[in-house]
Amino acid sequence: MEQGLGSDSNHHGPIDKSRVLDVKPLRCLVPVFPNSSQGMSSISTPQPSPFVCVPPSGPFPSGVQPFYPFLSPNDSQNGAQQNQPANFGFGGSIPAPVPLNSFRTPTSHANGVTGRPKRVPKTRAFGSGSAAGDDDVYSDSQNQSDQYTSADMADTTNSGKQRGRPKRGRSGGPGEDFDVELLVNGFLTLFKLKEFDDFRRTNGDKDTVGTILLVFDMLRRRLTQLEESKGVTAGIARRPDLKTCNLLMTKGVRTNNTKRFGHVPGIEVGDIFFFRMELCLVGLHAPSMAGIDYMSVKVTMDEEPLAVSIVSSGGYDDDGNDSDVIIYSGQGGVQRRDGQMFDQKLERGNLALEKSLHRANDVRVVRGIKDIVGNGKIYVYDGVYKIQESWAEKNKSGCNVFKYKLVRVPGQAEAFSIWKSIQQWKDGTATRPGVIIPDLTSGVESLPVALVNDVDGEKGPAHFTYVSALRYSQPFSNNNKPFSGCHCLGGCQPGDTNCLCSHRNDGVLSYSSVGLLYTSKNLVHECGPTCSCPPNCRNRLSQSGVKIRLEVFKTKNRGWGLRSWDPIRAGGFICEFAGDVVKVTDGDFVNANDDDYIFDATRYYEPLELVRDSNKSKKAPFPLVVSGKNNGNVARFMNHSCSPNVYWLPVLRESNNDVFMHIAFFAIRHVPPMQELTYDYGIVMPENGGDGGKKKCLCGSDKCRGYYY
Repeated sequence: MEQGLGSDSNHHGPIDKSRVLDVKPLRCLVPVFPNSSQGMSSISTPQPSPFVCVPPSGPFPSGVQPFYPFLSPNDSQNGAQQNQPANFGFGGSIPAPVPLNSFRTPTSHANGVTGRPKRVPKTRAFGSGSAAGDDDVYSDSQNQSDQYTSADMADTTNSGKQRGRPKRGRSGGPGEDFDVELLVNGFLTLFKLKEFDDFRRTNGDKDTVGTILLVFDMLRRRLTQLEESKGVTAGIARRPDLKTCNLLMTKGVRTNNTKRFGHVPGIEVGDIFFFRMELCLVGLHAPSMAGIDYMSVKVTMDEEPLAVSIVSSGGYDDDGNDSDVIIYSGQGGVQRRDGQMFDQKLERGNLALEKSLHRANDVRVVRGIKDIVGNGKIYVYDGVYKIQESWAEKNKSGCNVFKYKLVRVPGQAEAFSIWKSIQQWKDGTATRPGVIIPDLTSGVESLPVALVNDVDGEKGPAHFTYVSALRYSQPFSNNNKPFSGCHCLGGCQPGDTNCLCSHRNDGVLSYSSVGLLYTSKNLVHECGPTCSCPPNCRNRLSQSGVKIRLEVFKTKNRGWGLRSWDPIRAGGFICEFAGDVVKVTDGDFVNANDDDYIFDATRYYEPLELVRDSNKSKKAPFPLVVSGKNNGNVARFMNHSCSPNVYWLPVLRESNNDVFMHIAFFAIRHVPPMQELTYDYGIVMPENGGDGGKKKCLCGSDKCRGYYY
């Protein structure tokens, strides 16, 4: 090293190799995260605080780029803002800082990526501060990976330009040119989040939380679809959840950003999440990686840390089998490749848990449960607990580990206990109470559908014949050019410009490889009988039948209803509406007042914002009425709600000159197990007899219209 600190960096004179400089390494970093009094005092850590440092904000020399995960690209070169205080409320142009130890260090992929950090040697942690990437291995394609790049976290390229403005796909591909900024702003405008005020950032409610989670998931799925349409590099998952969270946070779209003890406004016990970033956006658990969230509270003249929430993912030595008690392992402690092992220390999150034991404050608990379908974790909010006991013990590696016993506060709604009961029903170790018929479908569906009544003595609904698909007397005629189908012998693939079915969906596939709905259009074209693709083609999703464990149950005041034993992801396919097609032509409408099992696509449906139809007129969009009275499937039992968690889309399957229209149901948001599945029955237009036939609505929603048809 020729030049010392403070020397001229542009010196180009001869190098004196005989010169020896006495250069001493810096031994410490000055903590600069403040003890904010604006509700984010939780950023403070117990003393000492050697690992907390300022997120770099530039300006940066040529070839150097910021690594702070949620740093706004525009701020990285904004020297005028360097000396401004951190904006913890996300109200200004600088995003709120998050502790650096709550993020995983970006790593490069095996084949090497120019401009990305070299992969660091893996270490095995035995604390509870597990990496988000270890849990959130969800992907909407099958090339899942627990790695992600710096490009996924900080939205910058090596040249310092913002990624995604516009992004270029393969030549001629459907994702050839799209503007991520325009896409994000479109979602924010659509859901009225363009001007997100400070009050909603600090204090959420059910509508705010639900809208943010809905926008997050829709934007994440859309980004995945666009990336996928350009081709996906094998073995690399782009982690669109991280990118989406970054985009929303830089826009200031988050809520409950003030840490607090106890329940979080707008979040109910039992709510589920599929990504750690969702917990961050709604304020349930701020760190995206660390398992313990805490804040500093002033006691007399000093501050001490108190825990506000933990995530128990079961990746370490936690004992979380009991529904009301958790034995939680502390964070920290590493066993390195060279064999060195370290004991946990009573600092940061561990100290916060110890202090919470003595202060007896409520601690929120989020349980991470393995999802066998998505090969990741499902995060269940299990309510508030109190720490009852703590101790230290040796783990399997011989290191000292802190243990904390948390006991659930009584009187809360059931959450994790429901998951345990369902697993016992599936395993056959316990019997589902109130079962009338173990399988209502008599084997028609690949999974049994139980008929359950634990409310009264009724033995079941009126007799009907269970069928799994629509029964057409005559299909619709295709007035356009006859469609001979696609020729995708191995199944339709994203980015395939030769796929004719993809062309009918604007050049992209409507479904992900794990069965989630990508599109926000109001119509889906699936592969039909003349297509060459196999039955398991991803573009035949609604043709594969029911893939989740459903039950028909007796409600307290609304007859029979439908719910699921399995969690359902937002955009997940539930079932189609099966029954007898009633042919409808212009001016020929069906009086369905005597049929409680009718589906009427000629009704007017309040436009769901997640289905962005360019023509939102009140004209009935589809001439289809289906009766499930005599022949039907589980969909006939779905009740109406003015605030539904399910919506429907028409699905077209073409075959030469014939068009078969089907009705497919998808989840609007994440649906926990045993939550009733409902959709909006729609409104009969006045010209179709809409002045009569109203029925009293008992959905109980805050937005209940008071009636339905």
